[in-house]
Amino acid sequence: MTPPNSLPPTTSSALPVDSSWPEQPTAPRTAPGPAPSRRLVLATGAATLGATALATGHATAADAYPFTLGVASGDPTPDGVVLWTRLATDPVAPDGLGGLGQTTSTVEWELATDESFRRIVRRGTVTTDASVGHSVHVELSGLRPSARYAYRFRTGGHVSPVGRTRTAPAATALESARIGVVSCAQWEHGWFTAYRHLAAEQPDLVLHLGDYIYEHGPLGYPVSSGRARKMVGGEIYTLADYRRRHALYKTDADLQALHAAAPWLVVFDDHEVDNDWAGLYHEVFGKTASFARRRAAGFQAYWENMPLRRSSVPTAEGIRLHRRITWGRTANLHLLDTRQYRSDQTGWVGPVPATYDVRRTMLGAEQEAWLDAGLRASEAQWDILGQQVMVAQYDMMAGPGFMTNQDAWDGYVAAKDRLLTSLEGSRVANPVVLTGDVHESFANDLWRTTDSGRTTIASELVTTSVTSGGDGKDSQFTRDAENPHIRYHETTRGYLRIDLSPTQLTAAFRAVDTVSSRGGAVRTDATFALEAGRRGLQAV
Repeated sequence: MTPPNSLPPTTSSALPVDSSWPEQPTAPRTAPGPAPSRRLVLATGAATLGATALATGHATAADAYPFTLGVASGDPTPDGVVLWTRLATDPVAPDGLGGLGQTTSTVEWELATDESFRRIVRRGTVTTDASVGHSVHVELSGLRPSARYAYRFRTGGHVSPVGRTRTAPAATALESARIGVVSCAQWEHGWFTAYRHLAAEQPDLVLHLGDYIYEHGPLGYPVSSGRARKMVGGEIYTLADYRRRHALYKTDADLQALHAAAPWLVVFDDHEVDNDWAGLYHEVFGKTASFARRRAAGFQAYWENMPLRRSSVPTAEGIRLHRRITWGRTANLHLLDTRQYRSDQTGWVGPVPATYDVRRTMLGAEQEAWLDAGLRASEAQWDILGQQVMVAQYDMMAGPGFMTNQDAWDGYVAAKDRLLTSLEGSRVANPVVLTGDVHESFANDLWRTTDSGRTTIASELVTTSVTSGGDGKDSQFTRDAENPHIRYHETTRGYLRIDLSPTQLTAAFRAVDTVSSRGGAVRTDATFALEAGRRGLQAV
């Protein structure tokens, strides 16, 4: 596979409203053929998206509705944002091309300051074809800072759902933000109810920390879950496989609702390619040509299905996902990639002697230097690291023994020490780490212990999974004597809501009471705060 190195150009202009566009998306036409499965007939949520129901079956007719995967936006800057959609009339078509095969489509897009599209500020067209999975990425600039917009797409007489997005604040602005943090959504483990609840909370940004899809899955209906949420296929390997898996996930109405509600910042973890991969190493077979091809396929499909910029188009060397998003002077968000450049794991659990090898890396030398330079140059009130695996030490063995997860930063002790040294040496005002991966919620203080005492360098907030692991268990955290820096730990499903101001960060651990059936209720299990200028989490 040779990934594209450039995107088709877009054209734009500030034109009067085109009256041929309806004010709401048109309803998809019913295609001939067999009735679609229950899981592939989805309501996009008219109240949230301003759209009617989307029906996706096995349509191949030329007039079949192509916006079955919804719309999205991402990577906002003070003057721009990325708009995304992907055309598919049959999302899980065997060739991975969504029923459109080798056709080329011209897609129109509009950006307006109102959801009725009476005040259009930008319009243009873009072409897409099979080389990019019929995806559309519109990279805008020249917009106003801190501005909210509505957007939509049209092709072949069909209009997409309406999405909402915004630009980041100006460089000197001190502006608050609500950030939703999510991770680990396995299709057959549960319904994506957490996405719907988060969309209702009207976030300014959504930060997805990885495991957006899962590369493995059973055939047919999983017996253990007791619910009819059909998995399409099992383990995936080819570009067509990865395209189909992304499309399957994107048919979910709750996921579409959250994509359309706010701009996203995305980074992957392992399951977007393969469980516990590391650099060019497969979890079992190590460095092989077949895994390199599989990894490249995963990278290409990930870019096609996410609202990412041209700077993240995959190349022969890989995909660049570590990047920095600014929120005025309030925050710098440093998005890290802890998979692509890391050394191979030392094993499943440890520690073992290699755990402490100073040559081993989690981020790679280039990304380490990039992060350190960004921290040292920062003048923001908050510096937030969005990354995948837990930084805080976690002794998982009760009693006198000591056991740690070698896939997390505990398996890369020297690299973790360099990370903490960078945070400490940069003298950033208020460092915070946001983490996913472990399917559990944690609130941790990151300590440095020396002969002279203990210093809190930063705090870490770990979001639980959206569904992975199925229905969680409620418990009452009563401290952990072996891990005193862990302030909170829970095993329910849900998400993390961050309310950020120049003076305070408030983190609410939001829990969904069930994912094995639809419509679970949401609640707040715990809330912690960080005050600007004061290290360490405070329970609220």
